[in-house]
Amino acid sequence: MATESAVSTLSVHDAEHDHHEELSFWRKYIFAEDHKTIAKQYLISGIVWAIIGISFSVMFRLQLGFPQMKLEFLRPIIGNWIDESGKLDPNFYLALVTMHGTIMVFFVLTAGLSGTFSNFLIPLQVGARDMASGFLNMLSYWFFFLASMLMFVSLFLETGPAAGGWVVYPPLSALPQAHMGSELGMTLWLSSMALFIVSQLLGGINYITTVINLRTRGMSFSKLPLTIWAFFLTAILGLISFPVLLSAALLLIFDRSFGTSFFLSEIYIAGEALPNVGGSPILFQHLFWFLGHPEVYIVMLPALGITSEIIATNSRKPIFGYRAMIASMMGIAFLAFIVWAHHMFVTGMNPFLGSVFMFLTLIIAVPSAVKAFNYITTLWRGNIRFTPAMLFSIGLVSFFISGGVTGLILGNSALDIQLHDTYFVVAHFHLVMGASSAFGLLAGVYHWFPKMFGRMMNEKLGYIHFWLTFIGIYCIFFPMHYIGIAGFPRRYYAFSANDFTKNIFHDMNAFISVMAIVTFSAQFLFLYNFVYSLIKGKKATQNPWQSNTLEWTTPIVPGHGNWPGEIPAVYRWPYDYSKPGAKDDFIPQNVPYSATPESNLPHENELISLEKAIEAQNYNDQFKQPH
Repeated sequence: MATESAVSTLSVHDAEHDHHEELSFWRKYIFAEDHKTIAKQYLISGIVWAIIGISFSVMFRLQLGFPQMKLEFLRPIIGNWIDESGKLDPNFYLALVTMHGTIMVFFVLTAGLSGTFSNFLIPLQVGARDMASGFLNMLSYWFFFLASMLMFVSLFLETGPAAGGWVVYPPLSALPQAHMGSELGMTLWLSSMALFIVSQLLGGINYITTVINLRTRGMSFSKLPLTIWAFFLTAILGLISFPVLLSAALLLIFDRSFGTSFFLSEIYIAGEALPNVGGSPILFQHLFWFLGHPEVYIVMLPALGITSEIIATNSRKPIFGYRAMIASMMGIAFLAFIVWAHHMFVTGMNPFLGSVFMFLTLIIAVPSAVKAFNYITTLWRGNIRFTPAMLFSIGLVSFFISGGVTGLILGNSALDIQLHDTYFVVAHFHLVMGASSAFGLLAGVYHWFPKMFGRMMNEKLGYIHFWLTFIGIYCIFFPMHYIGIAGFPRRYYAFSANDFTKNIFHDMNAFISVMAIVTFSAQFLFLYNFVYSLIKGKKATQNPWQSNTLEWTTPIVPGHGNWPGEIPAVYRWPYDYSKPGAKDDFIPQNVPYSATPESNLPHENELISLEKAIEAQNYNDQFKQPH
C-alpha cells in the first residue's frame, strides 16, 4: 500500500511539473540559472577573450621578431600607441605582455575552461537536475562578466592598461607615479581581479556542494568519471587559494590609494624619498604565488580530467589505473600548496629553505608522471579512433610531458637562478600550462559540442586545426628554450641595444614570430567551424561517441532538469569499454549487471543483489521530476 501511495503521489507531482512556467528571454538566455546555459556563456566569453589575448601576443611578437619594422598598419587598432616613427610604444609593449598573461591565465584558461565544463558536465555526469544553487551559479557568471568589463575598459584608458606583468609585483604596481601602466589601469586591474575571485569562489562552492550532495542513486565516489574528480579537486584548490590573492589585491589597493605600507619601504622616486616604511614587496610575492602555483593546477586539472574521459572513450579501453589517477590528482592538489616559493629562488631566500622547496617541487613530478604513464598505457594497443578531440587530447599529453621535463630543470634552485626570468621559463610554462590547458579546452569543445548544441563539428576542419596548432606551438616554444639558455630575458621591448643580443638568435626570434602569426590564424578555422556547425552542422545522434557516462542518456539537447523523467540509477564505473564477452564495446553506467551476465566478472555477479537497494534509494526526491 505504501508503494502504491508513493507512486500516486509521484504521478500528481509529475503532472504539476510537466507544465512548469515558461521563462522569459532574459531569464532563459541572459540571467539564466540553468547550468547548461551558464556553461555556454562561459564558453563564448572565453573564446572572445582568447581572440583578444592571443592577438596581443601577436602584436608584441611582431615587435620582438622584427624590431625595425614599421607597424603603421596597427594604428587603426591601437591608435596613438604607435608613435610618429611607426614603432610600438615601449610602455604599451609592457601593457600588451601584462594583459596577454592576465587574460589567458584567468579569463580563458580558468573561467573559460573550468567555468564551461565544470558547469556543463558536473550535473550531467553525477546525475543531478542542476547545480546545488542555480542563483549562485548565475551570480558567479555575472561577477566574471563584470570583471571582464572592467578589464576591457582598462584597454581604452589614455594612460593605458596595467603594465606591471601579469604578476603585478610591487613596488612598480603599488606606486601610480612610477609608470604609466601603474596609474588608473592598475587600479582597474586589481578591481577586476577582486570581482573575478568572487566569481570563482561562488562557482567553487557550487561545484563542491553539487558533487557531494546531488549524486544520483548508486553514484558513489568510486564510480565518478575522472572529469568530475578533476573538477571537484580544482574547486577545492580554488576555494583555498583564491582568497589569498584577494587579500594581496586588497592590500595593494590600500598601498596605492590609502597611504598604507604593506608592500612598500624606503622607496625613492626621482631622488624624492617617499614616506612609506616597514612593508615588504617580498610579502606580496608570497601571497601571489600561494595562489599562483595552485593556479597552474586550477587550469591543468580540468584539462587532464577531460583528456582522461576522451582518451578512454576513443581508445575503446578502460582508463589504465583509475584509482592511481585519482590518487595522483589528490597528490598534485596537496603538493600544489607547498611549492609556491620555487618561483622566488632569486629573492634572497635562505638556501636551506630553497632546498626544501626544490625537493617538494621535484616530488610533484611523481604524480604528474603517473598521469602521463597512465595515458600512454591506455592508448597502448587500444582500438583508437582519431577524432579531433582525441588528437587534441594526445597533443595535451605530448605538451604535458615535454613541458614537464623542463620543469625538473627549473625546479633545481641552482639552475633556476641562472634561467629565472629568461625565455626558458616562458617556454616551459607555455607548454606545460598554457598549451596543455588550451588543448584540453579545445578537446572538450570538439567532444561535447554535440551534447551542448545538438550538432556535430566538421571533422576535416578539426584535423587541419589540430595539425596547424600542434606544429605551430612546438615551433614557437621549442626554440625559446635555446634563447633562454643563451640568457635572453623576458619582457624586454627589443634586443638591439648591444651587439651580442642584436646579432645572435635574430633569425630565431623572427621565425618564432612568424609561427605565432600562423598559429593564431589557424584558430579562425576553429572559430569558423564552431559558428558554422552551430547553425548548419550535421545533426547529432544521442550518443555519437558510444560513451558510458550519464550525459549521453539525456535527450540529444537536454532541456529543463536534464532528464525528462526519472534520473537513471548508476550500477557500474564509467570505463567498461571492450569488455570480454559483452555484446557491444561499451556498457553505459546505467546498465545493471543483471542485464550483462555474459560479461560480468565474478565479483560483479555478487553486486546484482544490491541493484534493488540502489533503485529504491530516495524514491520521492530530486531524482524523479525536474522542479
